[in-house]
Amino acid sequence: NIELLLMVALGTFLGIYVGAIPGISVTMAVALLLSLTYTWDLLPALALIIGIYTGGVYGASRAAILLNIPGGPSAVATTFDGYPIAQRGEAGQAMGLATITSVIGGMVGVLFLAFATPFFSQLALHFSHRDYFLLAFMGLLLVGSLSKGSFIKSVFAAFFGIIIGLVGLDSITAEPRLTFGLLDLQRGFNIIIVILGLFGFSEVLYQLSKSFSFTVVNKVGKIIPTLTFIIRFLPISLQSSLIGVLSGVLPGVGGEIAALFSYDQAKKTVKKPTRPFGEGAYEGVVASETANSAAIGGALIPMLTLGIPGDAVTAVIIGAFVIHGLNPGPLMMTDSPDLVWVITGSLFLSNIFLLIFGFMGIKAFQKIVTIKKGILLPIITVLTILGAYSINNSFTDIYWRIGFGFVGYLFKIFGFSVGPLVLGVVLGPLIDKSLRASLIASQHNIGEFLLGFITSPISLTLLLIILFVFLSGTYPYKKAKSFIKLKFKSIVKNS
Repeated sequence: NIELLLMVALGTFLGIYVGAIPGISVTMAVALLLSLTYTWDLLPALALIIGIYTGGVYGASRAAILLNIPGGPSAVATTFDGYPIAQRGEAGQAMGLATITSVIGGMVGVLFLAFATPFFSQLALHFSHRDYFLLAFMGLLLVGSLSKGSFIKSVFAAFFGIIIGLVGLDSITAEPRLTFGLLDLQRGFNIIIVILGLFGFSEVLYQLSKSFSFTVVNKVGKIIPTLTFIIRFLPISLQSSLIGVLSGVLPGVGGEIAALFSYDQAKKTVKKPTRPFGEGAYEGVVASETANSAAIGGALIPMLTLGIPGDAVTAVIIGAFVIHGLNPGPLMMTDSPDLVWVITGSLFLSNIFLLIFGFMGIKAFQKIVTIKKGILLPIITVLTILGAYSINNSFTDIYWRIGFGFVGYLFKIFGFSVGPLVLGVVLGPLIDKSLRASLIASQHNIGEFLLGFITSPISLTLLLIILFVFLSGTYPYKKAKSFIKLKFKSIVKNS
């Protein structure tokens, strides 16, 4: 169908550029699009939405690499190494590699969406509130990998982020929490506002404090990576794709947590990175961008089979189904298989167009790093202001953006990493809601609540993983690991 093909192409193209604008999230773009297309036929509207979804998730990496401002939450991990790479004059190479690995991750997501939907939907169906609590708590253990300095500072930043994430109305009782009687705080802090402040405005303040020299000297370098360069990162791409799909299929997890999990795993498994992680390692960009693209296919699985959104964007897509009189769920696979395959086909085509438009657009984005700071910093400031205001059409959000900007600036000055803080903001509400829902399910019987961690196979597995991750960072574990390695090498040598 030519119409659907054109809709996918248009959506992907628009998504790349919309996703690159700080503050205009993919969720916001899809929500606005839904309001414009509700009178359309369902299939063209879905094709356009899937294109925007795919292009937007990838487009967020552009601002993350060039400006150290993630275009969306899923690109937070990309800033850790993407921006240092750009500062070395290799922004083109980083964006080219991000384009190819995003397509790889997207295609793996398509394969899982097409062939593994029944299995993963059944697996996600068995996750309880207790399991989501463990999963979110596991995410907090990432602070050790996300920190560039002191582990204690990163733990402090993460818990500070949790407090920020809990501000607003209680998720269960709807009572004001940490609002100090202020009505503006009852809706809490939007994650986009937090990101714009911590990454965008703080960078402006930091650059101004360093010097008044506005000349950008870094060169972009070549764009298209060599085949050898791509093959070198293929193992980490495949590993990150699997992490992305598995994270995406769990309702509420989303691409941002998938990218952080993948980045953490890459940091643990890559023995000889191109550079140290956090200082311009290409492996960090590959892990993040592959995972958040693969998470798209994963997030669509519970949406289609259970009627449960895998992330915020799929929640909006469910709204598109409801507007057209459809109810996503187990019967959709049998009653409306055409819709399922249109979504799968649109996702496949959007990744093809992503490869084309991704490389076409890099030339235009290259010019950003050659703009003088005297022009660039005001542009970033205006973009963050517009992005903050556009979320709720509220001047209050602009003030909060300024506040978080100063927090991010102070974090940088005193050697704190903002990554753990953002992680805390993302995971805080999930930890709170899952833990309390699990306690309610056990009728506040602490014994029964704790027993559930052992009697449930999924909970027990996650608990063992958490214990292993925690112990793997301790000195006795590292000492024992080194001792076993030496013994093993000695046995092999003697034999």
